[in-house]
This record gives sequence, C-alpha cells and structure tokens, in this order.
Amino acid sequence: MSLTVKRASENPILTPAKVQPSRPELEVVGVFNPAVIRCAGEVVLLLRVAEAPREVPHDEVAAPVYDAEAGRLEIVRWRLDADGLDASDPRLVVVGGRTWLTSVSHLRVARSTDGIHFDVAPAPALSPATAYESFGVEDPRITLLEGTYWINYTAVSPYGIATALASTRDFRTFARHGVIFPPNNRDVTIFPEMIGGRYLALHRPMPAGLGETAIWVASSTDLVSWGDHRFVAGPRQGSWDDSKIGGGAVPFPVRIGSRDAWLAVYHGVTGSPPTYSLGALLLDGHDPARVIGRSREPILRPEAPYEREGFFGGVVFTCGLLVDDDLVRIYYGAADGVIAVADLSLAQMLAGLSEP
Repeated sequence: MSLTVKRASENPILTPAKVQPSRPELEVVGVFNPAVIRCAGEVVLLLRVAEAPREVPHDEVAAPVYDAEAGRLEIVRWRLDADGLDASDPRLVVVGGRTWLTSVSHLRVARSTDGIHFDVAPAPALSPATAYESFGVEDPRITLLEGTYWINYTAVSPYGIATALASTRDFRTFARHGVIFPPNNRDVTIFPEMIGGRYLALHRPMPAGLGETAIWVASSTDLVSWGDHRFVAGPRQGSWDDSKIGGGAVPFPVRIGSRDAWLAVYHGVTGSPPTYSLGALLLDGHDPARVIGRSREPILRPEAPYEREGFFGGVVFTCGLLVDDDLVRIYYGAADGVIAVADLSLAQMLAGLSEP
C-alpha cells in the first residue's frame, strides 16, 4: 500500500510575518517545530519562535544571549573579519573556538478551532529564564497526564543542550521544574500514560567521539528524576535515516490485532548537506524499548518548496501530531522557518513498516 500524504492547501500555516516580535529590537526569523494538543475544545500549538537582532550592519554578526544574573537579554556583536571567527553556518557563529547562536528562541501559544487557522498570542509563554537557557528554549513536546499538560523542551546554553520540564493546566500560567536530562540530550517525548507503574520517555543522547546519535528510553516515578536508560533504535546504514535519528512527536497507542503497541513518529537524517525526513517506530505496548516495526521509507520527506528552501532547507521536523481514528495530522517545522500540516492514514503508516 503506497502512502498518501495530503499537505494542507494553506501551507505554510504559520510564518514569521504572522508572529509579533517579543521585543522592538528583535525580528522574528523563524516559527517552527510546534508541539500540539487538544485543550478546552481548541487545538493548541506551542510554537518555537526564533528571533534575531533587527539591525545588524553588513560587516558584523550578532548573537542574542540571555544574561541570567542581570535578568535581561544582551546582544553580543563581532566584526566579520575578526580573527578566529566563523559565520559560515547561518544558525551560529564560532569565535575563538566558542559557539554562539545567531537567534534566540522562546515558546509561544497559538489557538485554533479548526486546526489550520491559528491566533498567535502576542507575548511569549516560556522564555529563557536561567543560565541553562541563555541561548534559548526550543522544540517543545506536550504530554497530558492526569489533568496536567507536561511540556518538555530543549534548554540551550554554553553548558550544552539539555532538556527541561514545565507544566500547565490552561496554557496561560506555567510552572517550571528544571532540567530533567543534562547535556547533551534532546528530542525527549514523554509517553501519555504510565507503563508498568512508571512514567516513560524516549530521549536522544548525543555522544561525542564514540557511539552514535540514537533513541533511548528512560523511566521515572515523578517525571523529574529519570533512570533505567536503555537503547531503543539507531541509524540504519544505507537507509534514509543512516546519519542520525531522534524523537519527534509524543508516542500514541495503537492496536495491532490482539497486541498493544505504541507508534512513535521520529526524524531521520541522511546526506550532506543533511536531509531531515520523518518515519515511524512501532514499539511494544508493555516494553517500549523493544522495536517491533520501523518505516521502510519516510512517511514525510522534504518535497514542497517551503520544505526544500528556507533558513535551513531540506528539513521536515515534527514535535507533535493529532490522531482521529485513521487520520494522523502531523504539525511540523519546514526548513527551520515555517510551520506546515500534513494528513496521513494510520493504516498506510502501519502497512509501511517492516521488522527492525
């Protein structure tokens, strides 16, 4: 069975032009990688909004940084001809061996009644607030557990790339619970129910020198302290996900005959320059460390112009989806700049799996 992907005719549904900057000296350069959940009869997105300094001379490069001690955002600037400076990647600048980001991200709420047309809040919901978030907060995922919406997100700083946790009941007020996975670790997705009396989460450690960038699972009794780490899946040589893989949307339960399972949409990377596509992992319902199926080919790959071209082209990347019977609606960031929506058939996704 061939996989049919129906991209929304309104794509991209959210662009930087539709989002108000958080500060007058900044401009929105990207709105992407949203988490999604249904709440109080609405579809709620938690957007990653990337902002950069509005006015930077052509012979300079700038990095916005949150100063936790002073409690304010600072703009650090360098001349492009400075010794030891590398600005070849538009996402970052390296000065004397130290890396800075050219934008800073926060999380913003958007609400919709139809899941396509969204009203974006004028102010951030979660902004950098600690030294572990001084380069920004990114790529949220939302898991509903016992009436509380738990939001894990990437916390970026000179210390590395960590994962932090927040919670809310209404997406108007938020509580922070600190770092739950230390650097370097990202792409965390918390399962929407307890398994074997414990909370479970997929996560993606990022080893340097030895090892590969792969998906692991961990468990917790309180959502804050995590242990029992086990390997789940890694890159596949010669495949569409042969460079690295990582978590995407929060896993959701499926029934395969008489068997309980979880379906986790993840991202895979291949090539140079890299191409980011999406696939699916079918995990055992009682032991999600056990993979029982995996996409032979991507379920979504960058093909549309807004996916192939942009701030960082060749990227489709999801942090959230909605399921309604056979309909799987994936919200995703395209080219690290805009947000798009695609509808897929769950049956077709399952038919495209092979044994690991």
